[in-house]
Formats: sequence, C-alpha cells, structure tokens
Amino acid sequence: MSTLEERDKLVKKEKNRLKKLFKDIPSNKLKAVDGLIIQAARLKILLDEMWIDISENGDVEMFCQSDKQDPYERERPMAKLFNSRDMSYQRIMKQLTDLIPLEKEGGTNIDDGSDLL
Repeated sequence: MSTLEERDKLVKKEKNRLKKLFKDIPSNKLKAVDGLIIQAARLKILLDEMWIDISENGDVEMFCQSDKQDPYERERPMAKLFNSRDMSYQRIMKQLTDLIPLEKEGGTNIDDGSDLL
C-alpha cells in the first residue's frame, strides 16, 4: 500500500485530471462541487489500490467461526468494501457528468438520444 505522501500525490494528480475533464461545468457550479471532485479523486486512488489487492488475493476467502466448524467461502471484506466504494465513486461521477452543459460551443447539442426515436 502507498504511503500517505505518495497517495496524496496520486490524489492531487487525479483531482487535476478530473478538473480538466469537467472544465465545461459552469464556474459557479464548479465551485460548489469542488468537494465532490476531491472525494472522487480520493475514491479513485483507493479503488486502484484495492483492485491490486483483490487481483492478487481474490474476491473470496475460506472462513470459519470456530475450530469445530468446516470452513466455507465468504466474500473478503476488501472485496465488499471495494464494491461499496465503487458505487459511491460511480454516483459522484454521475453527479458531475450531469452538470456538464448539454450544448457544446457553437450551439450544437451533444447526443441527446433524439436519433433513437
């Protein structure tokens, strides 16, 4: 696992990447969602670290409550936490994406799905 200093550098790099990605959000709204961008960056770095652990150690482990019981497979706490954090990350990214204006410069709409009707 990364040291706190290394993790902070990765979070800052991810935060800058996200700010560039969401640069089209109106500035008044961008100021209001700065915390979401920071939290998304933190979650992304944690998810990347957790993914390495899950890749190396798997999603499940053998577990038993006592020596008298046979062990059984259960979801590893890391995998369960990964799934929870991933859902949080996806919700934040959806919130941020929804704030991007539907119109690009020049007045043309980003695909609004009207051609699907």
